[in-house]
Amino acid sequence: MSQPCIVIATFTPKPEHYDEVMRVLLEVSPEVHLEEGCELYALHEEVEGRVVLVEKWTTRDLWKTHLSLDTVARIQKGIEGLLQCDVEVREMYGVADSSYPESL
Repeated sequence: MSQPCIVIATFTPKPEHYDEVMRVLLEVSPEVHLEEGCELYALHEEVEGRVVLVEKWTTRDLWKTHLSLDTVARIQKGIEGLLQCDVEVREMYGVADSSYPESL
């Protein structure tokens, strides 16, 4: 796909490991911003204790390339055993709608 790729990655840390998970993500995030195609890599805290990364990549291919890089491997290694469940990753694409200005 040639259109921007939006990814929502949700991490559910074990309560006692929340700070460790945040540390890993905050440590690696600046490097991800420098990767080719990364337009947005924004970390958010949910009120229920989950951590959500909102990502925007220029293309799906560049996001897939990101998945094979050292930054992702370091995140995976750094959070190993610290989560209640697997990271939930949702990949999505915008829907063309003539009622919205193209600039959105």
